[in-house]
Formats: sequence, C-alpha cells, structure tokens
Amino acid sequence: MTSCEERDILNGITGAVNPGEVLAFMGPSGSGKTTLLNLLGGRLIQSAVGGSITYNDQPYSKFLKSRIGFVTQDDVLFPHLTVKETLTYAARLRLPKVLTRQQKEKRAVDVIYELGLERCQDTMIGGSFVRGVSGGERKRVCIGNEIIINPSLLFLDEPTSGLDSTTALRTIQTLQDIAEVGKTVITTIHQPSSRLFHKFDKLILLGKGSLLYFGKASEAIVYFSSIGCSPLIAMNPAEFLLDLANGNLTDTSVPSELEDKVQMENSETETGNGKPPPAVVHEQYLVEAYESRVADTEKKKLMAPLPLDEELKSKVSSSKRQWGASWWQQYCILFCRGIKERKHDYFSWLRITQVLSTAIILGLLWWQSDSKTIRGRQDQAGLLFFIAVFWGFFPVFTAIFTFPQERAMLGKERAADMYRLSAYFLARTTSDLPLDLILPVLFLLVVYFMAGLRLSASHFFLSMLTVFLCIVAAQGLGLAIGATLMDLKRATTLASVTVMTFMLAGGYFVKKVPVFISWIRYMSFNYHTYKLLLKVQYQDIMPTVNGIKTDSGLKEVGALVAMIFGYRFLAYLSLRKMQLHCEA
Repeated sequence: MTSCEERDILNGITGAVNPGEVLAFMGPSGSGKTTLLNLLGGRLIQSAVGGSITYNDQPYSKFLKSRIGFVTQDDVLFPHLTVKETLTYAARLRLPKVLTRQQKEKRAVDVIYELGLERCQDTMIGGSFVRGVSGGERKRVCIGNEIIINPSLLFLDEPTSGLDSTTALRTIQTLQDIAEVGKTVITTIHQPSSRLFHKFDKLILLGKGSLLYFGKASEAIVYFSSIGCSPLIAMNPAEFLLDLANGNLTDTSVPSELEDKVQMENSETETGNGKPPPAVVHEQYLVEAYESRVADTEKKKLMAPLPLDEELKSKVSSSKRQWGASWWQQYCILFCRGIKERKHDYFSWLRITQVLSTAIILGLLWWQSDSKTIRGRQDQAGLLFFIAVFWGFFPVFTAIFTFPQERAMLGKERAADMYRLSAYFLARTTSDLPLDLILPVLFLLVVYFMAGLRLSASHFFLSMLTVFLCIVAAQGLGLAIGATLMDLKRATTLASVTVMTFMLAGGYFVKKVPVFISWIRYMSFNYHTYKLLLKVQYQDIMPTVNGIKTDSGLKEVGALVAMIFGYRFLAYLSLRKMQLHCEA
C-alpha cells in the first residue's frame, strides 16, 4: 500500500477586507486561489483540512452560511427557465419564511433591475442546444441568485472567465456597485486587464500557496518596486504581478542579490546536484520580503476582531439551518420548477415523432389482428410483449440522465441550503409523472384501435394502467442506476445489460427458465407487464395464452409497485451518500 503524503496547499495567508470593499485573489494556475476561496466560503469539509475558520472570531455556522453568497466559476443554471423564473424560484426558496410569496417575488424583480437584466428577463437562460441570454447576462443571473438573499459577504470564483473585456469590466463594475451598499466582496481573478485591475480595492497575490502581497491593489507596483522588482517596459500591472508569481523575470528588473541567487541556481541545476530550481528561489525571496517588511504590520491590524452584540453572537453560533420555506413549500416550488424546465424536452418534436411513428408502424403490422383464433392470439401476444418492452426500455434510458445531469445544480443549491434533499428527490421524481403519462396515452390510442384489441373502456384503461405501472417501475430503475453510478457511460452500459436481461426473461422468448436463474424473471418488469396485458385481453377467453398463465394479477401488480418504491428508495440512499459540498 502507498501512503498518502500530506502537503501544505496554503501557507501563512493573512489579509482583511471590510464592508464596501472588493478584494481580489490573484495568482497563476495552481497557486491556491480557488482552494482559499472555498475554505473561506465554507465549501470544503472542515474535517478534511487542518485549522479552523472564524468570522469576527466566531466559528462558521449554519446562520453564517445564510449570510454568505457564493458564485461558482461555472454558470450552473436550468437552460429552459427564463431569467425571471430562475430568480423568482431562488427567492421563494432562499428568502426567510416570514416574507410572503409576493414580497419574495418583488425582491426577485428588484434584483433584475439592480443587475440591469430587465431587457432579458423573459428570455430563456439557454445552453448547449438552446439559444438564450449572453455570457455576461448568464453571469449576472448567477450573481443575482446569490445577492437575492442580501448577503453580508459575497464570494465569486473567476466571475470574468470566458467573457470579453467589455463584459468582464461591466461584471466587475456590478461587484463594485454591490460593495458600495455595505457588502463585502471577495473574488478570484486569473489575468485581468489593466482597467479591471484598477477596479479592485485590495489584492492578495498568491504564489504556490504562499502570500506574496496583501494590500491596496493600487499600491502593489509601488511595494514590489520597493523590494527591487519593477517592470522594464510599460505593461499591464496584473501581467507584471503574475510574471513575478510565476518566476518569469523577462522584462523585469530584480535586485542584484536575487539575480545572483538565480544565476547560481541555474548553473547548479544544470549540473544536477538536486538544488531547487530558480523559480523556487525567486518565490522564496518574494515570500521572505513580504514577511520581513509587511506581514507583521498587517497581522497587528487583525489582532482585535470586531465586537458583536450578544444577540447577534448567539445567532452566529447557531447550528440550526435557516430554511427559506417549509418542506411542503419546497416540494411544491421544486415540483412546479421541474415541470416548467422539462416540458420542453418531453414534448420535443423528435420525441413525439419517435413515439407516434413507432405506434403507427405497430398498428399497420398488426392491423385489425384476429383475437378469436389461437394463431391470432399468438400474434397479438407478440404485440403486447413489444409494448411491455418498449415502455420498459424508453423510460430507463431517459431517467438515467436525471441525477448525473443535475449533479452540479444539486450540489450548488444544497450547498446554499436552498432545500432539503428529501423535498428535492420527491419533487424531481413526481414532477415527471404527469409528463410521462401523455405520450403513452397517445401511443395506445393509435396502437390499440389500429391493432383491433379488445374494444371496451375497461380493457383500454386497464391496459393503460398496466403500461403506466411499467413506465414508473422502469423509470425507478433508471433513477437508481444513474444515482448510484453518477457516470453516464457506466450507467448506460449497466442499464443496457439489465434491460436486455429483463427482456429475454420477460416470458416471450423463453417459456421455461432453468430453476437456478428463474429469479431473474420475477425481477423483470417486462415479465409482470406482459402477464398483466395478457390477463386484460384474454382472461375471460382462456386461462393460458402463449404458454403464460393469466391468474388474478395481484402478484404482478404487487411486484411492479414494490419496484416503483424500491428502486426509488435505492436512488434516494445513493444521493444521500453522494459526496456533495454539504451535509445530506
């Protein structure tokens, strides 16, 4: 066994930011910017790291979590919701219970105008396959999702990533506007333009987890000049600072003592004597310079934390979650949001065409089939088995994508304590049911009458109920596989093998299954659905059809109901165990 080596990712970081200020974390890739931001924002599990995090000398708590906004680097949004719908649902879930629905919705509208999103408020967010708002507007919607709770502290991870310079400048100006009303804003930034750089009030420059500078952003160049490091040509200050942090000394003047050390290490590295590379020597010099010149002064400023009154102190130390809505309200909100988001996919022309064209082909192949003769009933049994297979296969491969695709959204929203996992799970799995019923009804309306199956209302509705039980059971299997594996390739492979096995054991291809493997048949929703469909059509004609006995049907219904709840329970347990950024 190989032992895990412990490494210090961050070392000796000191800094402070006050309400009304924007602090930027800057540094090359791998310098620890995002790790530091996640630690401060409570997005990393405390037990996984050494040390402690306090706010005004108070430990991180559930109450503090409700006063902190965190905007991730990736824009995690539902593509089919409009800007207004996105912010309204966030307001209804996150704002305190004491506010009415009208007050929460008004807050969403206020944020839309505050962020300048009024022109696109009725436009869908959009995504890879859906045309929607621009990149800058998406980022402002993400910021709106967080400032809607009026946080005291706002963290942002690379808010200008992927934006053009003008849009990035507008985004940083938005952060300044937020800070000016008394909020504290902390953001990571990779390589800002000079205009962006001068928008920041304070700067923390990191190099491989060490602090190279903390202070006013406008004084950073002056400080580095004071230790002998200054640009030789006119250049973007941010570019110069990143060159320093990377150990790139091109177009940079350095003090003679550092230049001598670098040249010495260059020659010794070439001889292969195990000495540290020049970049490490350069970083050590910058860290030592900061420690000897600035660090002590800055640390003394932070020794006396701001006092808190006793009432606020008790709230801050509270470990109780501040839910914005009751469990039932959370369920209802998430149910409505789920239907609005997914109705576009369910009723896409591609899916409707797929279902209806299959139904028409089946209707033509079994056109007015004969149920009075044994041969005709055998032919109809083939149709009924195909219906059981089709409505077992289709929902499994639709449901597989549910949780893997929504994992990022679930992680983000649960990290912000927007809702309970149980409310999300129940809303997510029940909001599909009304949508799942419409296409099978259309399918059966075409197939049933074209194929000449039993023409009575009771037979039709019992067939519909049987198909619906099959769909919900198959959907449960897809949810369980997707939630357990959380990987689409592996989940699709496992589902393919499982569905194929269930189909083969479904009672049509093999009449007599060997005893040692017969248990597979009873796990197959295809088998139970097939038996029920045969019972609905032929029980009053003959007790055995195509080698299958049509008994009371209670065992089959019981088995499908057990699958409906059993698979979903397994999916829920898998989500509970999933490593999110918060407690499940």
